[in-house]
Amino acid sequence: MPARPNHITPATENKLTALGQQIRAYRKALSISATTLAEAAGMSRITLHRIEAGEPAVTMGAYFNAMTALGIHFGIVPIEHPEAAEPRRDDDRRGWIPARIKLADYPQLKQLAWQVHGTDELTPTEALGIYERNWRHLDESLLTKQEKELIEALNAGLGEPHTESKRAITKRRS
Repeated sequence: MPARPNHITPATENKLTALGQQIRAYRKALSISATTLAEAAGMSRITLHRIEAGEPAVTMGAYFNAMTALGIHFGIVPIEHPEAAEPRRDDDRRGWIPARIKLADYPQLKQLAWQVHGTDELTPTEALGIYERNWRHLDESLLTKQEKELIEALNAGLGEPHTESKRAITKRRS
């Protein structure tokens, strides 16, 4: 049984939980099994599970091994750039990919996914596939800011610049 940490503040506990959830969401977005990631990071599946749960008793090295195996970069924000250290607002989701994408939150995706029955959520890979295969049927003028950010994040995290959705979003920015 792991040793209990001396004292963990609620703020630290929340940050560890959030970090674990982000590691898990990224792993799932890449469709990597827990066993595969654990092996790549040189740890047991149980340790990976504890990392994804945000347990403070897991060593910092184990957290970094898991992130490195996923290709996640982690660093310290220099103090001379305090604006970069400001916490991200909850409504600022640029670059963020949810583990499950609720169709109700993205009206154009919901319309494109008419053939998907029995679920109200998609994986990021499924959502990107639907956007890419059906981009020609999408009404870009009806894309919400949230949906545009989702498409950009999906393309950045899972797609390649050759996709139709990436070209369309990039073209509009130019």
